[in-house]
Amino acid sequence: MSNGLKSIIKRITRVLMTPLRRRYQKRNGTTSNQPRHELPNDAWLGEVSQMLREGKPYAIYVKGFSMRPFIEHTRDRVFLEKRDTYNVGDAVLAQIAPGHYVLHRIIEKQGENLTLQGDGNLKGVELCKESDVSGVVTQYIRPNRIIPANDPKLIRRIKLWRKLKPFRRILLFIYNAIR
Repeated sequence: MSNGLKSIIKRITRVLMTPLRRRYQKRNGTTSNQPRHELPNDAWLGEVSQMLREGKPYAIYVKGFSMRPFIEHTRDRVFLEKRDTYNVGDAVLAQIAPGHYVLHRIIEKQGENLTLQGDGNLKGVELCKESDVSGVVTQYIRPNRIIPANDPKLIRRIKLWRKLKPFRRILLFIYNAIR
């Protein structure tokens, strides 16, 4: 498909989805316009990781689009806590290389080895050990509400999203048109 045709389809979809987009923004809020100091992830996530390992919970703003549709870039914050064990389906902050951290969901666990993938990622995965995990998301903090990570409705949505993996590209296209 040519770029011109893709652009036209995106515009038409965006116009058609305007009522849904307004409803979505009313429910979930929009990105904050307040000025915020941003640091590169490797500069401060090491400090956050250290605090979590010491048992101090911490909330961070999320940067990036790999966890869409459950976590939105610069709009949402997540509350992280240290845990002794992690399960498939948990969103965790993990160090996958020296100084390189990701906030992704555990999709497979084999003993100490974990496979991570962002909800918005179609193919890529990261591998790490359970000891590389700094903390787990216990709350999703949106502008208008706080959603506990153990909320049954959220857990059902996450499980459904994982089953719809072959259709993620289409679903994310529609999601982007709505937001």
